[in-house]
Amino acid sequence: MFYREAGQLATSYSAHLSLIGVREDRIAMLALLLAAFVVVPLVASDYWLGTILTPLLILALAALGLNLLMGYAGQASLGTGGFMAVGAYVSYKLATNLPEIPVLIDFFLAGIVASLVGVLFGLPSLRLRAFYLAIATLAAQFFLEWLFFKVPWFWNNHPSGVVSTPDFAVLGFSMESKVNSYLLTLTIVCVMAVLAKNLVRSHFGRSWMSIRDHEIAAEIIGIRPPIAKLTAFAISSFYCGVAGALWAFLFLGSVEITAFSINMSFKVMFMIIIGGLGSISGAFLGAAFVLLLPLFLATAPAAIGLPLSTEAVSNLELILFGALIVFFIIVEPQGLARLASLAREKLRSWPYPYFR
Repeated sequence: MFYREAGQLATSYSAHLSLIGVREDRIAMLALLLAAFVVVPLVASDYWLGTILTPLLILALAALGLNLLMGYAGQASLGTGGFMAVGAYVSYKLATNLPEIPVLIDFFLAGIVASLVGVLFGLPSLRLRAFYLAIATLAAQFFLEWLFFKVPWFWNNHPSGVVSTPDFAVLGFSMESKVNSYLLTLTIVCVMAVLAKNLVRSHFGRSWMSIRDHEIAAEIIGIRPPIAKLTAFAISSFYCGVAGALWAFLFLGSVEITAFSINMSFKVMFMIIIGGLGSISGAFLGAAFVLLLPLFLATAPAAIGLPLSTEAVSNLELILFGALIVFFIIVEPQGLARLASLAREKLRSWPYPYFR
């Protein structure tokens, strides 16, 4: 009864196009942002801020970029880890060779370079589809891994091949602090999430969804598939490149190619499958699920008096991931985002019966 939108009428065109049209939803979003920006830094430990929440936000950003490509444009990709590596190495080279440029600008420029690389490897999408396109992007993943592993210039000829990122500050706040790095990551992710939400509602997003649903019909109504596909690859790779830079500078504190292997690509893909394809919120839900499930599996057995070995927990994690992916593909292809939407619809009709 307390969640109703009756009487909340849009009286202007801008109000009709607002991101959050229902007052209760706006209140919930403001409360969530207030908790994330104010409450969490005050109560969370450095372990949670630096080891759990910061990587969760960065992976959600990478999943958001992949979701723009796969969920909205319908273009399969297994090269997310490679595009993140481009962002990490480019930002590192800029930060070390051009220290006079602010690091935030380095992150943006790294995203631009990653978008150009994404367009280059997105060219096969003009001829290939589905499984064959996935194989092409997988080749891009392996090529980028080989490039950053074999060319010492990218890591300044360091003997070990693993280099530490330089310390930096933003507006006088050092990013060595876990609180500051978390707040910077949260700010960047929130800004880019809002941009993505507006982007999918623009003509770019509508052209992507038209290509995804029926390419021939989209071309008949005037949409140019090559332009739509390449813009999807460019913007998706930009998001992944920024996520890679944040992963290196704000989470790892180092740049190493093993952090952006094919496992990273699969992990991000699992996030959008479980969270929900074609959903902005699904990227965050999927990232939270994939990142927090291993933590839960590691602590829950001991809490209930059921000691399990590390190997058993690892195998159980793989079994659950596989089962959940199959479940969501068959039963609920739209993932956790769809389940959250159904819960919201039931809340809107409570206490009256809800008919789907």
